[in-house]
Amino acid sequence: MNNKIKFIVIGCGHIGKRHAAMIWSNEEAELVALIDVKNKSLLKLDAYTDIPFFDSYEAFRKAGLDFDVANIAVPNGLHVPIALEVLNDRKHVVIEKPLALSKIDAQKVILRAEEVDKKVFVVMQNRYSPPSVWLKEVVDSGVLGQIHMVQMNCFWNRDERYYTPDSWHGSKSLDGGTLFTQFSHFIDILYWLFGGIKNVQSRFYDFNHQELTAFEDSGNVLFELERGGMGNLNFSTAVWDKNLESSMTIIAEKGSIQVGGQYMDKVCYCHIQDYTMPALQDTLPGNDYGHYKGSAANHIYVIQNVIDVLHGKAAITTPVQDGVAVVEIIEQMYQMGNNYM
Repeated sequence: MNNKIKFIVIGCGHIGKRHAAMIWSNEEAELVALIDVKNKSLLKLDAYTDIPFFDSYEAFRKAGLDFDVANIAVPNGLHVPIALEVLNDRKHVVIEKPLALSKIDAQKVILRAEEVDKKVFVVMQNRYSPPSVWLKEVVDSGVLGQIHMVQMNCFWNRDERYYTPDSWHGSKSLDGGTLFTQFSHFIDILYWLFGGIKNVQSRFYDFNHQELTAFEDSGNVLFELERGGMGNLNFSTAVWDKNLESSMTIIAEKGSIQVGGQYMDKVCYCHIQDYTMPALQDTLPGNDYGHYKGSAANHIYVIQNVIDVLHGKAAITTPVQDGVAVVEIIEQMYQMGNNYM
């Protein structure tokens, strides 16, 4: 094809390699270059020996290679400055979650994208999970009636195997906190289904990460849904040895639903008045980060959406405004609680 979308990947850690693999395997895409500050030999990029590699975006620019889209998979705190560099070159950007670590910074990306008339795609791949798609259809259809309560539980394991001394994970400036790095996917689903929140009350705790991170490892958040109903989020990365669950329970006027599993990838309960649940296709397993598993491995759909949008075939699945809204919700949760106990 002579109209392939040309991608570069900036940041070649576990998730960056996931982006590269999905681009590499897509017949409508071309992988132009890989960029990372680390030595190429340390990144295990043997599958891409013929792809040019650069140690900075500036070095890549000097090479004069053409591209359409930059996929940004660097530490969270670097998303915005690198996105702004790419947008200044009048190219589209795909930004891994979270879009930014503050609403103010997130809005800088929107403003610059509008100024240069380029698109920003925020990676929230859990929206493609079959249970998430089904939840969206059920909530939007109104068959549940008034939403009374939404409860989310996110209980994962992150310990010294994850927070290694040479990693950016655990840094306040680069990581941002547990809600940004581990659980923003599920907060995105909350926003996608029910909109914004208000009257937030939060409490944060640090049970066993005092020597590993600069922020909390657990917390509970109470809030009201702007569209009506109450909610709470209980989360922890202090679970011993391996992930436990990520779940959402919805109590509503005409029924109840619970979606669970490690990544909210299984429908555990559905009982709705005059409603028969359809069969759902299997969900892809979690992303493989070695010992750790991440959110559902749906990056194949993210890359395809970028291609379809740029070819004029589809709308953006996660608009940049939604990415800003998720950042704002997380900021609300952090601002309305203690530092941590």
